[in-house]
Amino acid sequence: MDLTYPPEAEEFRLEVRSWLDENLPDGWGAPGFTMTADERRSFSAEWTKKLSAGGWICASWPEEYGGRGLSLMESVVLNEEFARANAPMRADFFGDTLVGPTILQWGTEEQKKYFLPKILSGEITWCQGFSEPDAGSDLASLKTRAELDGDEWVINGQKVWTTQAQYADYIFLLARTDPGAPKHAGISYLLVPMHQQGVEVRPIAQIDGSAEFNEVFFSNARCPKDNVVGGVNNGWKVAMTTLGFERGTSATTGHRRFERELGAIVEAAKKNGRIADPAVRQRLALAWSKVKIMEINGLRTLTSALTGDMSTIALAATNKMYWSEYHRDVMELYIDIMGMEGQVLTGQEGDDTEFVPGVGARRARPGYPVSPMQASFFFSRSETIWGGTAQIQRNIVAERVLGLPKEPKASA
Repeated sequence: MDLTYPPEAEEFRLEVRSWLDENLPDGWGAPGFTMTADERRSFSAEWTKKLSAGGWICASWPEEYGGRGLSLMESVVLNEEFARANAPMRADFFGDTLVGPTILQWGTEEQKKYFLPKILSGEITWCQGFSEPDAGSDLASLKTRAELDGDEWVINGQKVWTTQAQYADYIFLLARTDPGAPKHAGISYLLVPMHQQGVEVRPIAQIDGSAEFNEVFFSNARCPKDNVVGGVNNGWKVAMTTLGFERGTSATTGHRRFERELGAIVEAAKKNGRIADPAVRQRLALAWSKVKIMEINGLRTLTSALTGDMSTIALAATNKMYWSEYHRDVMELYIDIMGMEGQVLTGQEGDDTEFVPGVGARRARPGYPVSPMQASFFFSRSETIWGGTAQIQRNIVAERVLGLPKEPKASA
């Protein structure tokens, strides 16, 4: 594992750090820094414009498609500096990080020219239409269908757990286009407008009062014939590319939010005296060691990517399972440390935390007074499920990484 960065990467780090110092609000990140709801809304709108003007949105994309053509090391440094400053880095996670790179890899030139500039500008926002009521971890069992009618696909079916569908302009959708094919075949990856008749979004209320997740129903919804990415009936391969982007973009920065959160838990334990409890101290030490393991494994993954030796494939397979189970356990530790105080709704009107799909904390609905840490506790309960359940991840590691026999199927 190489812990040194080349001189040109460190020069680029200074450029990014300087830009952040000049453009973030005064006092950003300092103890006690807060923003009102109006100030947050104003900041978000202006920040996206600043990111775009600075060329930081999708900066790793080729210059011909609006990026800066950053190298892998420059992209890593960019991620690290934004994470260090705890500064928002993306206008739209689903567009910038998932469907945009997928279109870059699989899309036609016409798709690239139409969609990529609109992702960069924020003109189009996205949601992801993969999971269904009977096709979550077993995604290939999806039943949503798309049938060709002249120059349009006609779509019928249902998606569930669709984050931010109520705000999205487009959904990148998996649909079965050849019902007679084996279940991993006959699937296509479609780019479907959300604002049309035949698309109904129903928010799913969460325990903290928020409703970022949704059910989406399609009843003869339509999209152009040419909005297939990667070719008809090739959607499974394309979708695996998207999931790779979702799970592999934060090797050296993914641990940082856990590090900050653990620091807050330690401070809470000091404040109420639970830090003196040997059992609490032991659990805190174990949590610290797991965050350090995430940090070190991130550096191992980066080194492997730079050398091309593919030595960390097993790490990639275990990563989501590792951090999600860690986060569930450490948030239980937080509630244990707080005792009955942790059960009381102590947040203020409009408290929220940044919602980061794929890795992130949970935004509480304004007016429902959970604190950011309570919201994170609630959300951690779902993290071992979405994006591939821990049980399925263990099967993948056992069968595909370790080469163990497949799990026996129950007899009918």
